[in-house]
Amino acid sequence: MPPTPDFGPLDVTDVTVGAMLRTGIALRRSLRDCGTLEAAAGIVVRYFREHCVDSQTGALSCPLVRFYKTHPFGDLEPDLQALVASQLAPAIADPEMRCLTLMATAGEEPAWNSRQLSRAHRVIPLPSPEIVRAAPMIARLLEDLGVDLDAITRQSDSGRTSEARTYDVFHVEDAEGSPVIPAQEEFVIPYAIRSVVGFGGVLRSGEMFAVVLFSRARIPEASAHRFRTLALDIRSALFSIGDDKTWGA
Repeated sequence: MPPTPDFGPLDVTDVTVGAMLRTGIALRRSLRDCGTLEAAAGIVVRYFREHCVDSQTGALSCPLVRFYKTHPFGDLEPDLQALVASQLAPAIADPEMRCLTLMATAGEEPAWNSRQLSRAHRVIPLPSPEIVRAAPMIARLLEDLGVDLDAITRQSDSGRTSEARTYDVFHVEDAEGSPVIPAQEEFVIPYAIRSVVGFGGVLRSGEMFAVVLFSRARIPEASAHRFRTLALDIRSALFSIGDDKTWGA
């Protein structure tokens, strides 16, 4: 795999138009020759992990970056299907039920650099609006990115994300103490997470993707909204990858 073009750091505390343009160019160039969505997702999370900085300290700002994509249950790998079945038991999963699936992850802990090692977030079933809303961060992420929870949980092709609202941004400026961000004692507080930003859109298949950044630096609203541009850049690059080429880093 060729090295990722380096267009300099991305200061998450004050994201400029120029920084967005440079980052978008770097990502598009890096994703140009990817053969699978998983490989592309890996490049995306590593890029943000290695380039997002806090200008006040010069330190990397994101201890964890993740890339998710929705999949029908019937298209998941057998081990992921087993995980979903264990979460839904005793109910039986419908083959068309959408699942928010971890495609790639990058972070400062060894286990945060392999989707297979994720303990609780490898795959998240979306069986009904009520169950999704019981997970506040997932519900807010999906809704802020333009997903109709009633539609995506209908378990049919019509439940795929529409083009009506996309490229919005999920943003929690103050993560500590926020009811939207879980694992406060296990993750937010010990890793000094200040802000969370998620951005994404709709792929050629009609499924949606989302990139989530957990940042130690405070990301103000103006900076968070700049990530809409990068959602478009990533989506454009991923359009060249066939719908049948999902797995394989």
